[in-house]
Formats: sequence, C-alpha cells, structure tokens
Amino acid sequence: MLIWLSEYLQQYFHAFGVFQYITLRSILAVLTALLIALWVGPIMIRRLAHYKVGQVVRDDGPKSHYSKAGTPTMGGALMLVAITITTLLWGDLNNFYVWLVMAVTLAFGAIGWVDDYQKLMLKNSKGLAPRWKYFWQSLIGLIVAIILYVKASSPVETQLLIPFLKNVAIPLGVFYIFLTYIVIVGTSNAVNLTDGLDGLAIMPIVLVGGAFGIFAYVTGNIKFSEYLSVPYIAGVGELAIFSSAIVGAGLGFLWFNTYPAQVFMGDVGALGLGAALGLIAVLVRQELVLFIMGGIFVAETLSVILQVASFKLTGKRIFRMAPIHHHFELQGWAEPKVIVRFWIITVVLVLFGLATLKLR
Repeated sequence: MLIWLSEYLQQYFHAFGVFQYITLRSILAVLTALLIALWVGPIMIRRLAHYKVGQVVRDDGPKSHYSKAGTPTMGGALMLVAITITTLLWGDLNNFYVWLVMAVTLAFGAIGWVDDYQKLMLKNSKGLAPRWKYFWQSLIGLIVAIILYVKASSPVETQLLIPFLKNVAIPLGVFYIFLTYIVIVGTSNAVNLTDGLDGLAIMPIVLVGGAFGIFAYVTGNIKFSEYLSVPYIAGVGELAIFSSAIVGAGLGFLWFNTYPAQVFMGDVGALGLGAALGLIAVLVRQELVLFIMGGIFVAETLSVILQVASFKLTGKRIFRMAPIHHHFELQGWAEPKVIVRFWIITVVLVLFGLATLKLR
C-alpha cells in the first residue's frame, strides 16, 4: 500500500524512490510487525484472560507443565494480525505471490482458530475432529498446488532443486502438485507438533522465516540469482517482505511467549505460520533446504510417527513421551534447557541451509 504512495510522491520528491527497494521495505517490515505485536500483545492477552481462553494441560505430561494450565492461548492470532497489516503496508499488492501466501496463512490459521475455539471456548476436549482438520488442510493445499502448477510459466517453477549441486534440477511434472501439497500440509502440522514448550516453536519459525526472506530476495533478483547460480523466478522477491513480517511478528510474540510464557501460540498460529513457511519454500524452489533448516520440525514429527508405529506394532514406546521435546523433559532436562538447545540446533541448521546459496 505504501509503495503506491511512494510512487506518487516520487514525482515530487525523488528521495521517496528509496521505498522501491525490497531491502529497505524488509527492514521496515520487521520493525513494523514487531511494534504492532508489542502494542497489541498486552491487549490481546488481557482479553484472552478475561474470556478464560486458557491452556489445557495433558495429565500424562511432565509435572512441571501443570502450572501452565489456564495460561491464555490462541496468541498466534496476534502474529497473524501483525503479519497481515505489515504486508499490506509494505508489500507490493500487485504481486500474486504476496496475496497467495497471505491467503494460505490466514486460511490455515482459520482452521487452527476453529480447533482452538472448540477446545477452549466450547470446552470440546477433542476440538475440531482430526479428519475434518486434515480435510480442510488437504483441500487448501491441493487447490494451491494445482493453481501454481497451472500458472507456472517456466520449467524451473516445477523442478526440484538439489542443494549443493550446481545446475542440477529434477523435472517433476504432475508430481509437483503432490510435492507442493505435502510440503504445505506437512510443514503446517510439523510446526504445530513442535509448539509444546514456551518459545520452542516461535524461534525456529523466526530463523527459518528470515532465511527464506534471503532466498526470496536472491531468487527474485536476476543479478544475484545469476551470480549464485540460483534459478531466477520473477516476482518472488516480494516474499522477502512477508518473511520479514514473520520475523518481526515472531520476535514480538516471543516477548510474551518466552519462559515462563504469558500466552501460548495455539493452533491458530502454528498451523498458519507452518503453512506459510512451506508455501514460501515451494515458491522459491527450496523444499529440500526447508527440510534442512526446519530440522527441529522434522525431528518432532518423526518422533511422533515412530512412537505411534512402534506402539501399534510392538506395544512398546521408543521415547518416554512424544513429541521428542517431552522425552528430554522426562529425562531430567529443565524446560529452558530443552528450548535453548533446540534453538541452537536450529541456528546451525539455518546457517547450513544458507550455505547452499554459495556452495554449489
């Protein structure tokens, strides 16, 4: 929105042309989303507490979690509000990719909101039935995948890029639809599984989101993409604004979500932001890099799959509790230790993922 105003004012004052640069708007997006989150956060927490939208704690979980019961949740809505407003302010609203990512984020967030609402407001312990949750996630994921496949204007948009290998890409054909669906829906649920400790999920979201902002900028810049041997895709550079908004909103949310948390993310935030990361990875053609940088999300998901499979097949559990962050808690790790160590692992994985830009 503001980019249109700057274009108009540029004819009178050339200095306003600086707002055309994605780099400046990305910085401003981080700061804007951060300020919105810090401003709206206390208001939202008070409202959630007033309506008694409190966290329900599992009876079979770590005893240290019992004190978390009643802590306001659905705080992820705070981030969605900050990200949406920031993107509308600093993004190029003529850009198809911006609207697509924003729509998918809000759509998956809406699914999470319904689930949270049924659990916390209607006191339905099961929330939205898993089959219906998965149905709506799948429907949105498939629609987006088909749209992108039909809209693809160059071969690179439907190829699978292999990290660390220069000019190596696998044509996917129709299989692109399946891959896109898996990445969006899978990442959404993986982030949701990770959101189990104070601040555990949000910092990896911030780190991975920021890294994908760099990938988006490089992929959408014809000079940088040529220099780094990254396929150029026109228009995806604007996703750097959305990614920056994720960083700012995430940091603002972490201000209230850090241990001991004043508010929890809830499915509304985890499903929405997970879907956003998955879709951005697809649009910049870095699905495998997402697998690397989001290693914590992958580990959390695999721990649940292995736990369920092992129990059904053998009657025995591999971990003391899944997702795996609870296993480490029951092993005697203090909650802050689990959180910070998972953050450190994510920092290393994100740096490793960013290295793929140059090491080809």
